[in-house]
Amino acid sequence: MASPGSGFWSFGSEDGSGDPENPGTARAWCQVAQKFTGGIGNKLCALLYGDAEKPAESGGSETSLAAAGKAVCACDQKPCSCPKADVNYAFLHATDLLPACDGERPTLAFLQDVVDILLQYVVKNFDRSTKVIDFHYPNELLQEYNWELADQPQNLEEILMNCRTTLKYAIKTGHPRYFNQLSTGLDMVGLAADWLTSTANTNMFTYEIAPVFVLLEYVTLKKMREIIGWPGGSGDGIFSPGGAISNMYAMLIARFKMFPEVKEKGMAAVPRLVAFTSEHSHFSLKKGAAALGIGTDSVILIKCDERGKMIPSDLERRILEAKQKGFVPFLVSATAGTTVYGAFDPLLAVADICKKYKIWMHVDAAWGGGLLVSRKHKWKLNGVERANSVTWNPHKMMGVPLQCSALLVREKGLMQSCNQMHASYLFQQDKHYDLSYDTGDKALQCGRHVDVFKLWLMWRAKGTTGFEAQIDKCLELAEYLYNIIKNREGYQMVFDGKPQHTNVCFWYIPPSLRTLEDNEERMSRLSKVAPVIKARMMEYGTTMVSYQPLGDKVNFFRMVISNPAATHQDIDFLIEEIERLGQDL
Repeated sequence: MASPGSGFWSFGSEDGSGDPENPGTARAWCQVAQKFTGGIGNKLCALLYGDAEKPAESGGSETSLAAAGKAVCACDQKPCSCPKADVNYAFLHATDLLPACDGERPTLAFLQDVVDILLQYVVKNFDRSTKVIDFHYPNELLQEYNWELADQPQNLEEILMNCRTTLKYAIKTGHPRYFNQLSTGLDMVGLAADWLTSTANTNMFTYEIAPVFVLLEYVTLKKMREIIGWPGGSGDGIFSPGGAISNMYAMLIARFKMFPEVKEKGMAAVPRLVAFTSEHSHFSLKKGAAALGIGTDSVILIKCDERGKMIPSDLERRILEAKQKGFVPFLVSATAGTTVYGAFDPLLAVADICKKYKIWMHVDAAWGGGLLVSRKHKWKLNGVERANSVTWNPHKMMGVPLQCSALLVREKGLMQSCNQMHASYLFQQDKHYDLSYDTGDKALQCGRHVDVFKLWLMWRAKGTTGFEAQIDKCLELAEYLYNIIKNREGYQMVFDGKPQHTNVCFWYIPPSLRTLEDNEERMSRLSKVAPVIKARMMEYGTTMVSYQPLGDKVNFFRMVISNPAATHQDIDFLIEEIERLGQDL
């Protein structure tokens, strides 16, 4: 417990006003004691200081504020810019912060301390001498700290400690040696935008409560549609909670386009629908089919070539098979940047087939969409302009903080017709502004987070050319890694040829396996190599890279690069670390 005189605010001065023996400070401490201990505090003050030093009755005067240990100033600036005293958070709770009376100064001090914690973490994110992860097993972490929720509040000192502890065990996803997921990096402008978004704390459903954010969504989605290649950026779109939801939106809208009656009458009113996607596509297509009542069995997987690209002839064959069985093909989802191989389906050939059989063409470019801003690499998405809808996740290759995913739709108004429910308490038809900016009724959600501002502000800060340079750098690093390991002893590529995206897929072959025959026993032992090396990486905390099996291929490393902080030095480190951690296996 703090000593008498510490109070809410600690003051130190040459005249001794910070001295616990000083009568004014004694009164301040008594006021604190009274607040938190009631009658016991009164008795303690009487014992320590005599009846004369019993705390005065609480009131709103300047004298009582000073007695409570709170800093008093005469300025009328809001927020106050006077020098701040140190805060003793052990005596403060959330109820002492705004909107509490006299809560401005403790609020500013508390938030500044929170920002200091965050800034320290930000700096550590880019420090290669720090760990990517301070790994603990779940049971260890649960036992090491009390994470349970209680009936009584913690003080703000404990709340700040909670913040520090949480970040201590967080994965540094902005670390230059974090390669584990498609979303990596930490952009400073994006981070600032995320802070602003949380501060504004509004909802995206109507213009009246999010005027700037609604307009920015309109501007940004139009720009993205222009880049896709739709004339004048025409069409529609929305930011959604991730690529899986964007893909489900595409399925929902494609179904409505073909059978609008499904909105009211349900799946019983329509024939058996089937969708087509590659065997390397994202699992969200099946999840979407399950959620929409179409069923996972109605998602037909199309064969891929050795590089992971959909084979158009197999797509057409399976469409004809489905039609012969009486099924109705309603959607083909091509992938521009598959999750594991980073493959780009042949969009022009897929578009021809979709046109021939009058099927909605969706392109899942969650991972590869960022390449559209690169003059060097956008050819990999040739044909995307012929799609009816496109998923594009700026939180991947463009480095926007999570989450930021867009669904773009070529036909304007279709999304609104599909999803609107005319909730009269939100979407009144007699408002005094253009109702087309009330975008909430075209979304499945009611409450919708502001995801656009991060992307918009980063785009203003970088320009399209800045995003282009960032993406080109990541692809160059992937090629650098490929060129090093393709002929290096102890490495075997999963498929031949340069990577199409930043995905580099390979096996590390420990010395003990290099002379063994290529048989079942060798494959069984090789399948255990990547998991062990990954576990050691995490326990040492030096780096993180993903692995997985695929089809008949046993566990292999899938290196992906989307962090603009990564350099050739970090690629070299990864190779050396894999060899260091795996040489004894």
